[in-house]
Amino acid sequence: MRTLLLLYLCVYAARAQDDLEYDDYDDTNSQPASNGTGTVNARGHRPSTRGRDVYTNNRYSPPPIGGRGRYRGRPTPAPVGQPQVQEKQEQPESGGCTHASEEMGVLCPNGCELKTALLKQERNVKTSINDLKPRVDELSRSTNHIFNYVNSISNSLRERQRLFDDNGRAVSQYTDQVEEQHVYIKETVDTVFPSNIRVLQGVLEKVRQKIQRLEKAIQAQREECKEPCKTKCPIPVVSGKECEEIYRRGGRDSQMYVVQPDTFYPPYKVFCDQTSQNGGWLLIQSRLDGSVDFGRRWDEYRRGFGNIGFDTGKGHCETPGEYWLGNDRISLLTKMGPTEVLIEMEDWTGAKVHAQYNQFTIQSETSNYVLAVDGYSGTAGNCFLDGSLELYGENRTMTIHNGMMFSTYDRDNDNWTPGDPSKQCSKEDGGGWWYNRCHSANPNGRYYMGGAYTRQMAKHGTDDGVVWMNWKGSWYSLKAISMKIRPYFPPSK
Repeated sequence: MRTLLLLYLCVYAARAQDDLEYDDYDDTNSQPASNGTGTVNARGHRPSTRGRDVYTNNRYSPPPIGGRGRYRGRPTPAPVGQPQVQEKQEQPESGGCTHASEEMGVLCPNGCELKTALLKQERNVKTSINDLKPRVDELSRSTNHIFNYVNSISNSLRERQRLFDDNGRAVSQYTDQVEEQHVYIKETVDTVFPSNIRVLQGVLEKVRQKIQRLEKAIQAQREECKEPCKTKCPIPVVSGKECEEIYRRGGRDSQMYVVQPDTFYPPYKVFCDQTSQNGGWLLIQSRLDGSVDFGRRWDEYRRGFGNIGFDTGKGHCETPGEYWLGNDRISLLTKMGPTEVLIEMEDWTGAKVHAQYNQFTIQSETSNYVLAVDGYSGTAGNCFLDGSLELYGENRTMTIHNGMMFSTYDRDNDNWTPGDPSKQCSKEDGGGWWYNRCHSANPNGRYYMGGAYTRQMAKHGTDDGVVWMNWKGSWYSLKAISMKIRPYFPPSK
């Protein structure tokens, strides 16, 4: 029983640790929602909690190394002085003759005759020694020559013996290597070569089959291309700077057109909605079925991606696809003059609402495409300016999108601990957007079929769906949402 209890505690602690890895904040600051359904799970915007997300500059410089040295003092050298001269020792005897060597002292007074005899003998001995000395030198030189010759013969014999031994070992090793190579060659010729040949024959057969299939495909393409191809989505002749100008020039059908806001840049395709609220709307964002992945890099959001429109059998592209027009193009369009934006959305029961702002501007890339909106009207709820109405105080403030820079998972510009790669709104919430910390609206999030989804279904445990919190809350992913812009002008009276 104790073992089971300890095991349960360990599992519970591990799960709690895993949750903390994805920023599992407390709901202690949450208050009841306005609809009275109980406490709000404020996971979607990373609520502010004291003592969290604090950066501490902890730079430490080590002090100089101290302590005792590894060496002791050097010894003192002896003083330098004059060499001492040994005094000559006075001999105890005096008088008489001295020996030939002073160390032998003096002779007795009656020893002078002996000295004279010894000196005579010394002359005879020196003569004999002088005669023998050249012979001794010659014999010494002959002995040295013989010794050197014997040594050279011995060294040569040892070197020859070493070479003989080395040659024997080399011959033995070479013989062993030759035998190993012979065994390897025999095994290769008998087994490996036939096997490789069979493999190559199989590869050759597969290549031959692929060539035959390609030849058939080429022949089929030639048969199909005998007649000229026809464009399924012809571009209308009418064009303009934007969809409003196209509408005023007679382009009253909602379909794909070509616009050119600036003559310094080439024209490009867009989808114009010419029916909603008197038309003139240029579609800059569209989510319909989840066919396009919106978890893209900064450069892709800058250029734009997705499918502009489709032909459903009428001969022109009257059905919009899923796409993002591109931040550079959106910025240029909104900076041409006063611009309004219409955000339309639909849930999985078919209910539709909208949010409209009569002032909408996106700055250039140098400012990271800062969002500026004002003048809200509609039925979906004012997420851009008010934030999430389910939250209170600072936690609501950090869900406001107005004034935010654009963020993608590879370019973090949100307000959630800047510089911390583990705390990035775009990385956790599935798409590029004007995140704060993090959102009340997430139109470019992950697409969930059916609407409601759970924290366990989300990749990072966050409300990363196609969310508009002031209409359906954090954990409901919309079926469709689109953003459309047109030049703002006062309505006619």
